[in-house]
Amino acid sequence: MNRPLHLMLIAFFVLSNCALFAQTSSLSVEKIMQDPKWMGTFPERINWGSQSKTIYFDYNPDKNPSDSLYKISVNNLDNIEKVSLAERKNMTGPYGTWNADHTKKLYTEDGALYVYDLKKDRSQQLIDLGGRLGNPTFLANENQIAFEFENNAYVFDTEDGNIEKLTKIKEEKAPEEREKKSSEKDKWLKEENLSLLQIVRKREEQDSLSKAYRKMTADPEPYTFYAGDWSVGGLQVAPKADFVTLVLMKRDRGESTNVPNYVDASGYTEDLRARSKVGDDKTEVTLAVYNIKKDTAYYVDTSKLPGIKDLPDYTKDYPDKEWEEKEREVIVSQATFSDDGSKALVNIRSKDNKDRWIALLNLEDGSLKTLDRQRDEAWIAGPGIGWSFGGGTLGWLPDNKHIYFQSEASGYSHLYVLDVNNGTKKALTEGEYEVFDPFLSKDKKSWFLTTSEVDPGERHFYKMPLMGGKMQKLTNLPGKNEVSLSPDEKYMAIRNSFSNKPWELYFKKTGSKSDAQQLTSGQSEAFKAYDWRVPKNITFKADDGAMVPARLYVPEASVKNNAAVVFVHGAGYLQNAHKWWSTYFREYMFNNMLTDLGYTVIDIDYRASSGYGRDWRTGIYRHMGGKDLSDQVDGVEYLIENYGIDPEKVGVYGGSYGGFITLMALFNEPETFKAGAALRSVTDWAHYNHGYTANILNEPTQDPIAYKRSSPIYFAEGLKGDLLIEHGMVDTNVHFQDVVRLTQRLIELGKDNWELAVYPVESHGFVEPSSWTDEYKRILKLFNESLLDK
Repeated sequence: MNRPLHLMLIAFFVLSNCALFAQTSSLSVEKIMQDPKWMGTFPERINWGSQSKTIYFDYNPDKNPSDSLYKISVNNLDNIEKVSLAERKNMTGPYGTWNADHTKKLYTEDGALYVYDLKKDRSQQLIDLGGRLGNPTFLANENQIAFEFENNAYVFDTEDGNIEKLTKIKEEKAPEEREKKSSEKDKWLKEENLSLLQIVRKREEQDSLSKAYRKMTADPEPYTFYAGDWSVGGLQVAPKADFVTLVLMKRDRGESTNVPNYVDASGYTEDLRARSKVGDDKTEVTLAVYNIKKDTAYYVDTSKLPGIKDLPDYTKDYPDKEWEEKEREVIVSQATFSDDGSKALVNIRSKDNKDRWIALLNLEDGSLKTLDRQRDEAWIAGPGIGWSFGGGTLGWLPDNKHIYFQSEASGYSHLYVLDVNNGTKKALTEGEYEVFDPFLSKDKKSWFLTTSEVDPGERHFYKMPLMGGKMQKLTNLPGKNEVSLSPDEKYMAIRNSFSNKPWELYFKKTGSKSDAQQLTSGQSEAFKAYDWRVPKNITFKADDGAMVPARLYVPEASVKNNAAVVFVHGAGYLQNAHKWWSTYFREYMFNNMLTDLGYTVIDIDYRASSGYGRDWRTGIYRHMGGKDLSDQVDGVEYLIENYGIDPEKVGVYGGSYGGFITLMALFNEPETFKAGAALRSVTDWAHYNHGYTANILNEPTQDPIAYKRSSPIYFAEGLKGDLLIEHGMVDTNVHFQDVVRLTQRLIELGKDNWELAVYPVESHGFVEPSSWTDEYKRILKLFNESLLDK
């Protein structure tokens, strides 16, 4: 029977669409998003026993509600044992402070101070003062131990058992500051009363004379440092116990935002206290020096730091505003003393995060001598650089004249040493890679460090001479190697993963050329049953010439549907186009399923991602949704040109920062992206937190231009494609208020091609499998209907 041509064509297209939707995967959203225990059990928090004979780690082969502690003996690597409760109670914790030759370790437990003797393999309680005792440290004379108790510094002598209180610090105002200050009215009333009443005047005069006499004849009171409105913490005792430094803080995080919890067990709506908004952080931090010999204390003087009054470059964009040149607020870290106690080092950050100074602290008067200044018109950061209250990688070499630190001076975070006597600085590592977590060997003749020298998407562990030189690569497994070195440095416990293989534990002798021995094998049979893809690591050229790293998932030609999905990782400063098991493992599995269904998926380490140096990290300064968005667009162009993607079939999804980019993509690049799912997304950066946002966009009252061009809510009128918004209602990080405001904006604009799915019991990181499942079923439906059902 002959059919008209137009009916045959209609039948062909119907069958073609049916074929597209008939593409299947052995994966399902329900399977991927169930409790992660279905994947197996994988080792976490690796630690060594103090004797270097046993590896301890958290593990859960029995699928209990939470992990348990397990161990493997170096003498029997094939046997994994669960640590008994009795053994666990008698264990020495992994954290503590060793003496110079690593034979004794101080640690606290339940507030009491203990010392562990390595040779005797035994712990002894030294002090229990009935309260929390903190920060114990061996002094230069190792028979003496300094510690902090109730905001004061003490020294315990292990030979005679005496405890000496070094400081007298009180978290209160000085007596003269506590005296009631009379108002003008009260002064007038008193003077009038004294002038009218002779007996009252006489008694007042006698009382004043008595007070003056007692003050003149009394023994001088011991010095007390009154902290006033400051809270005291971070006491550091110098190795010779002649100085103590103390961190002083006034914490004011501004007005908190209340997040309503509509499903509280009480049946009432309860407010969850959450963070304040950017620009509302008034926290102050300073450092004081307590001179024990002179029995006095003084504040560290930061007023003479070079560039302390420098204005940031962005002020040039506001020519009509009068900018006051003034001393910027700074945050001073704890002091780091040289081993001989002759010198002290501090790390100082400007609160606007444009400057980091490393300085010598003159303990006699609190003055500073700048040794290194790192200035960044964007913001100071990077591996080992340290954040507001910590110095990051910072310390002294054993010669007591060289310091070490990390800096992005070359564009990548590298390890440096500096001679404090003549200011000579030397880079111990250099190249287009980054250094992570360097530390000195036990004999202080070498460095151990992790770097990305082999590839930005890999991490390997090295040993290097103290003053630099050839690095010896100690790991050889592909992917990421997290090394826990045994206390005697003879062995390495390595937690390793690859793109399609979750974390497992390996063992290797330090310096051995043999392959590492795998100790755990945690994948479940259900997880191993699927052939998980190794994404193709690629780079493509961005419009500005930069080479952008990405991971690519390519479907079989027989199922390819010419549609593409762009996955955008969250956090901004995070790396995901690497060669190890992703923290976004659910999304990795979802991308595998999308590829089974014929989608081509690309996962881009856009501008602002970590692992690629300073310029990549700061590429979004003052314009989030600029180069980080154009990198996504250029990635799509790459797929169209090289993988035959239909320009009308491109979707995008991501959570948190990835949700923000998704909104910017749908609003500002509607010709590129036809559908998008924005999960827990920031819609207006003026409503996010201070610590993250102020680095990148400055403060909204100071730099409104940056906020207006970076916030999706200002561009909602550009929406043309299909948008799915998903958000937890008790999100204390990116508040639900964000999407409520955007929802109202979309309503007012008359947009009708969007949906909002809310999750009443979820915060920023979802925890319930049912929520994950619902969320991703909606995303899959969005892509199938918006990109394929055309």
